[in-house]
Amino acid sequence: MCFLRRPGAPASWIWWRMLRQVLRRGLQSFCHRLGLCVSRHPVFFLTVPAVLTITFGLSALKRFQPEGDLERLVAPSHSLAKIERSLASSLFPLDQSKSQLYSDLHTPGRYGRVILLSPPGDNILLQAEGILQTHRAVLEMKDGRNGFIGHQLGGVVEVPNSKDQRVKSARAIQITYYLQTYGSATQDLIGEKWENEFCKLVRKLQEEHQDLHLYSLASFSLWRDFHKTSILARSKVLVSLVLILTTATLSSSMKDCLRSKPFLGLLGVLTVCISIVTAAGIFFITDGKYNSTLLGIPFFAMGHGTKGVFELLSGWRRTRENLPFKDRVADAYSDVMVTYTMTSSLYFITFGMGASPFTNIEAVKVFCQNMCVSILLNYFYIFSFFGSCLVFAGQLEQNRYHSIFCCKIPSAEYLDRKPVWFQTVMSDGHQQASHHETNPYQHHFIQHFLREHYNEWITNIYVKPFVVILYLIYASFSFMGCLQISDRANIINLLASDSPSVSYAMVQQKYFSNYSPVIGFYIYEPLDYWNSSVQEDLRRLCSGFAAVSWVEQYYQFLKVSNISANNKSDFIGVLQSLFLKKPEFQHFRNDIIFSKAGDENNIIASRLYLVARTSRDKQKEVIEVLEKLRPLSLSKSIRFIVFNPSFVFMDHYGLSVTVPVLIAGFGVLLVLILTFFLVIHPLGNFWLILSVTSIELGVLGLMTLWNVDMDCISILCLIYTLNFAIDHCAPLLYTFVLATEHTRTQCIKSSLQEHGTAILQNVTSFLIGLVPLLFVPSNLTFTLFKCLLLTGGCTLLHCFVILPVFLTFFPPSKKHHKKKKRAKRKEREEIECIEIQENPDHVTTV
Repeated sequence: MCFLRRPGAPASWIWWRMLRQVLRRGLQSFCHRLGLCVSRHPVFFLTVPAVLTITFGLSALKRFQPEGDLERLVAPSHSLAKIERSLASSLFPLDQSKSQLYSDLHTPGRYGRVILLSPPGDNILLQAEGILQTHRAVLEMKDGRNGFIGHQLGGVVEVPNSKDQRVKSARAIQITYYLQTYGSATQDLIGEKWENEFCKLVRKLQEEHQDLHLYSLASFSLWRDFHKTSILARSKVLVSLVLILTTATLSSSMKDCLRSKPFLGLLGVLTVCISIVTAAGIFFITDGKYNSTLLGIPFFAMGHGTKGVFELLSGWRRTRENLPFKDRVADAYSDVMVTYTMTSSLYFITFGMGASPFTNIEAVKVFCQNMCVSILLNYFYIFSFFGSCLVFAGQLEQNRYHSIFCCKIPSAEYLDRKPVWFQTVMSDGHQQASHHETNPYQHHFIQHFLREHYNEWITNIYVKPFVVILYLIYASFSFMGCLQISDRANIINLLASDSPSVSYAMVQQKYFSNYSPVIGFYIYEPLDYWNSSVQEDLRRLCSGFAAVSWVEQYYQFLKVSNISANNKSDFIGVLQSLFLKKPEFQHFRNDIIFSKAGDENNIIASRLYLVARTSRDKQKEVIEVLEKLRPLSLSKSIRFIVFNPSFVFMDHYGLSVTVPVLIAGFGVLLVLILTFFLVIHPLGNFWLILSVTSIELGVLGLMTLWNVDMDCISILCLIYTLNFAIDHCAPLLYTFVLATEHTRTQCIKSSLQEHGTAILQNVTSFLIGLVPLLFVPSNLTFTLFKCLLLTGGCTLLHCFVILPVFLTFFPPSKKHHKKKKRAKRKEREEIECIEIQENPDHVTTV
């Protein structure tokens, strides 16, 4: 190998170029030897993956277990809300105040809720009989352990000009039944049974009361409807598999019965499937628990695995037919596996970041762990199992066996005596080949379309301005969408769309969005409540809220009773001896913690209850209230925490915007580092990073415009978009920068002809496989479909429209290749002239 130094080129540049070439040649040599090893021992490489799949697949069936804790999955593992809940639980244990409505503020516990909605134009207050019948039926349930019944009106219309806010009518009423479980396992099972019976009772009462609409919700409803997505999607995933199998089989077929490879397309998809089954077995053997977010793994793994399958098929078509089939397999590995190894490494590293302890969302962590195992097994199965299938198919082709019927192809003389249909079925394509064509694989319908039609059209000078305009439109919409990203994520986005939980949430959002959930305000340090400045600070903190406060009630009591309590002893004495002994104030005993030091009593902690006035976007305003109150607990003299069980999930929403951006940025940096030593021309790195960034931002912006919220599914899809873009753009760009044609246009034509078939086959199979997800009635699958559709669409747009045009405008330049070729041609012409002068008879012979 010889490296010529260009005039003016620094020595360091030459050494870096030499190093990159040596590393690339080394990797190609390793892959070539790997291909030879597989081609010489195909039975071994076919048997080992099959045995692994059978072993781990059976284990997956035996150890399958669904995840039962939804909070553990979708709420941040380490959040301030969980710390606040622990502190609240330690101050005010559950079993000391179960008779009160707000005693369950630091844990949702077991409960049943029902919303009774009147028809449009009716007043729910006039249907008291139906409400009372429903209430009595719930209270009479077997094993009912209700602790308190909370009620709330929704869709309220007040009497005009009413000073005391008198209610004129209401559309809905919400009743909550809290259960007493005390954390006991036995009582928890009884509570679960009661909740099931409660939901059945509500459905039964709905049939009896046709004039009312009843919507029920229990503590287990969210988990049930989250897991329901997997049940609904089972048949649709099988349909997706059939569609991908059909597409892969048809796209791998040719009229040439010798070189057609329909079974290889079929076996390639099955190879990815058995690798996914093996990964699932390993996941369950290591005590993993299934959840509905893992539904995306088959689609993620299929998108990467089939890319390797179709690239190996394209690499096989580029090999020389006169070589032995073992050498052809080795050449295909040398040509394809370097890039496929790099992209698989990026998949593993990127999802490995998501599986690291730094990831704060358990659902994302579990998904990424499973995805890493799937990628490793996917890579192993592609070069072993599918490589063995390629060896057997190559042997059949070399021995001139039919690619479908596996019988000997008859001679041309024999075919001439047979009917036309027999000639069509058994023809090996030589009859259709032109005299000047040396590669019969050019007859593949996708390659023919790209070579004869598409390549000329996309590089036409009159098409390029429209492509530039198209990209400007694409960039504008993407940028506009990125500016509108907001943390509107909702746990409802992970549930089945036709589930009772979603119906309940929609009605609650419509009619009960005027007020926030009850927020617990916990003062966890001793405080001088009798001090006027402290009283003023408390009033200032509670201003703007509707408060249920023992402090306000006590101050009002002192004022009405004309009692002075300006010091500690009087304040606590009157509180204990008079205020808390009155029947109407006895429930405040559970909200104050006293301690006694000698003869002196102290208040070491207490709690209040706050409710904020909200608009229709209730969730966003509650998050704003939480973000405003938390900093005040550090800046004010009063040390307090605020908590509601929903805060555990709301902490996730602030992180959901930053996590995908950080992962995408770090992933792009990884691309730069990993590809620097594998690409001869540094501009290949630059173009790859630009392309991936454009696709990633495009998917993010268009996803926002399509009303896709930032939840754990969309975060995972954004991580996958980064890798999917690299998977398809990298081979195209690397081939372009290494091409030695005279012009950029010829180089991009060569790149499309070499990799366009595999890209089009893979993206088409990927997008067709997504179609059945549309028919799964689940918000989770809708999000998955939208994100993956945008991923495939944007990648296809860049590979076949944007890059082929933009690469003809910008560097790398191909002039030095043109000069080298001219010099070689001139040298060759001079040698020919010398030979002609020495042997003039040779000219006469020619």
